[in-house]
This record gives sequence, C-alpha cells and structure tokens, in this order.
Amino acid sequence: MPHAKLPRKSTHIDMTAMCDVAFLLLTFFMLATKFKPEEPVVVKTPSSISDIQLPDVDIMLLTVDTRGRIFFSIDNKIKRKELIEAVNYEKNLNLTEAEKNMFAIDASEGIPFSQLKSYLDASPEERKTMETNAPGIPVDTSVYAPNNDLATWIKNARNTNPRLRICIKADGDASYPSVQKIIKTLEGWKIFKFNLITNLKGVPPGTAAAEEAAAAKKG
Repeated sequence: MPHAKLPRKSTHIDMTAMCDVAFLLLTFFMLATKFKPEEPVVVKTPSSISDIQLPDVDIMLLTVDTRGRIFFSIDNKIKRKELIEAVNYEKNLNLTEAEKNMFAIDASEGIPFSQLKSYLDASPEERKTMETNAPGIPVDTSVYAPNNDLATWIKNARNTNPRLRICIKADGDASYPSVQKIIKTLEGWKIFKFNLITNLKGVPPGTAAAEEAAAAKKG
C-alpha cells in the first residue's frame, strides 16, 4: 500500500519577540547601571588580611594622597545637594543654584571653602586644572579650629545622612600626621567607628588569623 508523502517544510522560528526582549534588557542595564565616579587622585592603598566588604551605598570617602592632600566625597547625589545647602548656609558661601547643582554632580572635593565658589563657577577645563593643583581640604586636630574645613564637611554630611559609613582611603606612602588629623577630627565629633580601605592579601601562616580561618573552615 503506497505511503502518503508529506511535503517538507523549512524550519522557521520567529525571533521578533526575542530581539524585543534583548533590546529591553539592554536599555534597562544602560539606564540602571551606576558608573563608578572618577577618583580625584590615584591612591595605592596598603595591604591587609581583612576581608570585610564595604557596602555599595551611603559612603563618605576621605582620600589621602602621597602629598597628604585630603579629598572628600559622598556617593548620593540627592544628599550632596542637601549637604551643599547646609554648608552654604553655615559658611555663608553665597553659592548660586547653578553652583549648588554643579556640586551635586561633582565626584569629590579637594578645595578649601575660600576657593569653592570660584571652582564651581569655572568651566570644565578650568575645574580640571584646579582639581590637579588642588591643595586638599584643610584639616586640623581640633574640630573647632577655624581652618578645619573637613570638620564642617563631616558634621553636615552626617546630619544630612546619619547612615553614612565613613571610609578612609590613604596611600601607603601618605604621612601618618595627615591621617591622624582625620582621625582626630572624627573623634572630635564623637565618631569612633570608621573603615580603612586596604588591599586584600593572604593570611600569613602560623598567625592567630590563620588559625581562626582554619577553625572556621572546619566548623
């Protein structure tokens, strides 16, 4: 008995829906991705065996370069606008709305209050030059010293966002007095808990830390 011969049909898959999903995902990641802000200076942090990871949000970063210059930044743009409003009022800087908005989108500050208005009012090229030659934020061992600009930044930043985690990122070749002034300023505001950013290295064998790590693995 003859068999009926079925006609052959080419396999065709409609990829329209998949292409739509791919473009939607691409658009989402482009809009939702938070790019890491450009750092004011290149800092080579010392190494340690601590493996505690910092959170991704609510960070106050105090950077110290090899010359002892101090740079201040917080990661939340909305809080940065609230911060500059408070500092502008306290220090009577007479900043315009455009200058405040410029501060809100800027990555970090290493300019004294006396130069902040001219810095925020400068062109992008001029700001880049000022950042390169920035003297750093003035600091002293007392929070009440008139030249301790860092104390004002820290106090108002904490008032604006009490959840801020304070991190000190100092170059391995930075002088200790520069870092000590930051710590003394934090202590002046009764802040005794902060983080030192370091590079992770292996735990030296035979140390107490190595024994703790081995016990944790067994447990």
